Parts: sequence; structure tokens; C-alpha cells
Amino acid sequence: MRSIKSYGAAVLVMCAIALGNAQFISAQEQTSSARTTTRDDEVNLDTQLYLILATNRDVDEGRIPPALDPIMKRLREPLPFKHYSLAGTFLNRVKNNGRLDVSWVGSPFMFPSAATATVATLTPTFNNFGALVRLATDAGGNDVVRMNELRFGAQVPIMTGQLAPSNASFPSARVASVQYQSIGLRTDISMREGAPVIAGTLNVGPQGDAIVVAVSARRAN
Repeated sequence: MRSIKSYGAAVLVMCAIALGNAQFISAQEQTSSARTTTRDDEVNLDTQLYLILATNRDVDEGRIPPALDPIMKRLREPLPFKHYSLAGTFLNRVKNNGRLDVSWVGSPFMFPSAATATVATLTPTFNNFGALVRLATDAGGNDVVRMNELRFGAQVPIMTGQLAPSNASFPSARVASVQYQSIGLRTDISMREGAPVIAGTLNVGPQGDAIVVAVSARRAN
């Protein structure tokens, strides 16, 4: 009888020890997870926005950065424009799980030459870009960067004609008639860290030009 009681007591002690160890391990895992979450929350990400102008007009084709070569190979097949040039590139830093929201004034995308240089100077493009940026893991266990609620928008000037001068001091001068048109896109995307991806394309202007919006992100050094 005593041996049975002793055996039962031993089992209870072993169960208590196992339960204590399980609670200790669980506490360690929770502490480690909390530390990892805190560490990830302190990570900063450098995001890069590329605006690529695609056109069939006779304009000089600008130099495209080597980092965009994979994108350019993909673009030239479905979008066979004659010329591609980099209209702008923008670097911004945001905290992991943070929201990026920027706006700026830039030169027009589609005014081509010196003939409209004055118009281009007086009619800039108003742009905005924003996203919720965070590190994540895909279904295969690979590290990715997600940009949720990615938004790019612009108000672009479109020259619709020329108006007769209203100032008698300059009888030979004609004033361009320009209207602003809003364009933009909104999407959720994910990408490999440091690898640029195409977020979308936007047609701009009556001449059939297009703006290609590409983005990338990586951990800041």
C-alpha cells in the first residue's frame, strides 16, 4: 500500500515539475517573442519611389538606373513605347509598421521642349505618395516588405490650346490654355526586400503618354 502511495506522490511531483518547466518555457518564448517584436518595431525602412515616363513622342530617352533593368525588361513587352525616361526618384525613411505620407511639387511630365518651357515652369505637377509599410513573412517563410494602402496621386497640367493675348503691351504674345487633371492609383502590394516592383501605370495627357509607378523598400543601414 505504501509503495502505491509513494508511486502516486512521485507521479504528482513529476507532473508538477513538468508543468513548471512548461510554464517556464512558455514564459521564455513569450519574452523572446516580445523582444523580437520590439526589435522589429524599431527597424527603419528606406522606401524608394520611381516615376518612369513612357512616350511615343520624339524626346531624348533618359538614363535608367541599373536597379530598374528587370522592370524595364518587363515593361517593353506589354507597353511597347518608343522611349522611356526616369521622370523622378524619391527616397524616404519610415519606421516598420509606420505610415509614410509625402507630397511635393514637380515639373510637368509631358511638356516636351523649349517651346513650352515657360508653360512648364508656370504649370508644375502636384504629387502625393503614401503607404503603410511593414516587414512580413510570405507563405514560403521568406522575408518580404508589404506596402498596404499604397497611394500615388498627381494633378497634371494638360495644354488644351492657346488663348489670344489680353495685354495690349504684348500684342504678339499668346497665352497657353492649361487645365489640371487628377490621376492616381491605390493598391496593396508585397515585394522582396530591395527588389523594385511595378505598382501600376497611369495614362497622362492627350498624346498617349504613360507614367509607370515603381517602388522598393529595404531595411535602413
